[in-house]
Amino acid sequence: MGLTDSNPAARRIGVFGGAFDPPHRGHAVLAQTAIAQLQLDELRVLPTGQAWHKTTVLSSADHRVAMTQLAFADNDRVVVDARETQRSGPTYTVDTLAALKAENPLAQLFLIIGEDQASRLRSWHRWQELADFAIICVAARGDSTGAAGTFDALTARLPVLVRLEMPPTPVSATEIRRKVASGQDIAPLVFDSVARYIAQHHLYQSA
Repeated sequence: MGLTDSNPAARRIGVFGGAFDPPHRGHAVLAQTAIAQLQLDELRVLPTGQAWHKTTVLSSADHRVAMTQLAFADNDRVVVDARETQRSGPTYTVDTLAALKAENPLAQLFLIIGEDQASRLRSWHRWQELADFAIICVAARGDSTGAAGTFDALTARLPVLVRLEMPPTPVSATEIRRKVASGQDIAPLVFDSVARYIAQHHLYQSA
């Protein structure tokens, strides 16, 4: 099934998960790219709960949800969905997709992931079931040399895969946390409201 094969009356809902520790301008660019290229009616942005694959300790869920709400406050197509932070035990994307599909049975879901996530997709819990619930969309930066190989490898295993063309966005949450810890300015990397929240709550003060 391609992007034009679904019921034209069905809602198109994107699903974009991540640690958002903190959310930054790159996340906003990806969200806007997905909304535009996939013609989404709604984009669910889901801060992760207990991420089974993360080796670093995340900031509290309350802080990450609050920052994510600030980062996307001006985008009326975005709904920040905190369900994964409220789930006990490890958070698995396949469970979230199944729940969203049950809540929106007539909608077409689009799972939006970055290249780094795509390269590890086959290590995800029940990864082959993801396509039962959503069309998987890989955000590939135009300056990336590994995108084509990752995309081709996944295409061979998944029935439907969409490539989102992303502009270069050289920003990462790791870099932001490092800059805060060393007292450097993060204004170009995050929205002002997020920068103020980080300062007010003394987040990332130590490396």
